[in-house]
Amino acid sequence: MKTHVKKGDEVEIIAGNHKGKRGTVLSVNAGKSQVVVEGARKMIKATKRSEKHPDGGLLEVDGPVHLSNVKKLG
Repeated sequence: MKTHVKKGDEVEIIAGNHKGKRGTVLSVNAGKSQVVVEGARKMIKATKRSEKHPDGGLLEVDGPVHLSNVKKLG
């Protein structure tokens, strides 16, 4: 499936609770019509202890936004 944005593009969110926020596209999931925009939709994720995260706990991660809610800048 073809999308109008790709990884690394600068985009603005044009609809939803995060309207007006701008950022860089970190990943595109064309099958689910979702994009992850840096700093646009922060989510809290609980993690167990592991080698990567020895203390575990809560991590802030960027959540997905629907492809139709973003506009490519430039």
